[in-house]
Amino acid sequence: MDLFNNLSTEPINLLSQDGIAEYYGVVLPWQDSERYFNSLLDTIAWESDRVVINHKEITTKRKVAWYGDKPFDYTYSNTKKTALPWTDDLLELKNIVEQKTTERFNSCLLNLYHNGSEGMSWHSDNEADLKKQAAIASLSLGAERKFSFKHRQTKQTVSLMLENGSLLVMKGKTQSHWVHCLPPTKKVDAPRINLTFRTIVDCLS
Repeated sequence: MDLFNNLSTEPINLLSQDGIAEYYGVVLPWQDSERYFNSLLDTIAWESDRVVINHKEITTKRKVAWYGDKPFDYTYSNTKKTALPWTDDLLELKNIVEQKTTERFNSCLLNLYHNGSEGMSWHSDNEADLKKQAAIASLSLGAERKFSFKHRQTKQTVSLMLENGSLLVMKGKTQSHWVHCLPPTKKVDAPRINLTFRTIVDCLS
């Protein structure tokens, strides 16, 4: 199933069962999206990701960054990151997302995709460091990209286009029953920044 241009004042749950994925549509004016995109591109401490796949370490073209309330450790794909302190831009965007969703977040993983050749394979965000069933808010800036869900048992797929300045929130049992991906495409030659606001289990108190 493909869902395009679902803009609404109320979020739309994209999943038919076993989870909640609410799409809010565009939540930032175009001018704000462009300003934040350009600022994040220049000020975030981007670095290539090093992940272990099939016992081989791979350096990704996609770049990442990890920020939070505290120097939280976050481990995924056998690589560990320690959160950097929030920047002013990230705190502003976190506040906007929290107001829209009424959720609270203590960390953010950012991904920079330079063009459509860079994507993300099927996966779920269910690492032990994350609070179980807590909301993950995904804010998209830059190039519009297709994003897909697939149910683990039924193999049902749900896809939508994530627009510049749009917000998607996954919560509940979504990570247990669904996987998601950002498929590569030859149709996009512009960059995209994705911010995923998360809640790390706070062991640093």
